Amino acid sequence: MLHVQSSRLMPTPSSYAREHLYYVQEIGTLTSKSPHISTRENIHSFLFLVVVNGSGFFSYRGHKMTIHTGDCVFIDCQESYAHESSKEDPWTLNWVHFYGKSLSGLYQYYREMGFSYLFHPADNSSILSTLSALYHAHEQKNALTEITANKYLTDIITYSFTENKETRETVSLQNKLQTIREYLIANSSKKLTLDSLAAMFYISKYHLSREYKRYFGVTLMNDLNNMRISTAKSLLRFSDDSIEAIAEQCGFNDSAYFIKVFKSVENMTPFSYRKKW
Repeated sequence: MLHVQSSRLMPTPSSYAREHLYYVQEIGTLTSKSPHISTRENIHSFLFLVVVNGSGFFSYRGHKMTIHTGDCVFIDCQESYAHESSKEDPWTLNWVHFYGKSLSGLYQYYREMGFSYLFHPADNSSILSTLSALYHAHEQKNALTEITANKYLTDIITYSFTENKETRETVSLQNKLQTIREYLIANSSKKLTLDSLAAMFYISKYHLSREYKRYFGVTLMNDLNNMRISTAKSLLRFSDDSIEAIAEQCGFNDSAYFIKVFKSVENMTPFSYRKKW
């Protein structure tokens, strides 16, 4: 069974294009038929993609993000990345892999300026038109195709700068989310709630809940419980403390709830885990 239905072109650039221009390595569109993970790394390429419709997951630089219709991604493919369509809302993507001698330096500048690899423009109709024109330029190749492609790729790069208006706010929010997660790691044994964390870090609890899940790929409370379970597993293996004592040390006031959470994460009770290990 095919996981995706796709249409793509893989033009071979001329020596002149490799030396002087931005050039296309691969361009196309795909529609997911069933969820599967596509993972790549160490590719001398840059990827720009648009979610035309649907949703899925994109992992890059250690973060798994949920991306939706209208979202754009611009990344350096030297670093590991992966993407997977959701099962409930399969996506259609338009993408282009491209390169050029000056692109690494330009992308470094892009990141240093605080622009995010993931952004949601107010209107993506122009970039979809650009990608379509770029595809057709290679489909109907002529003497000026590579010059035309260089122009369209420059438009895509420029778009990534100019339409990334939410980025600085996003970077600030991401820094705050990282700080919150570091606080969770250091204080997972304490009684923590979404309300108390939101008040502590001056952020709406609804905004915190939504953005934490978007940035880390897991809800805040589930992430906190996972941290607590990791501590509990260590105590179960390397101490003789009772289940009740371990539950309390890990931030669970109720040992029955601790057992329930532990079983949901590890698919076995704390008693079984201690006996097995």
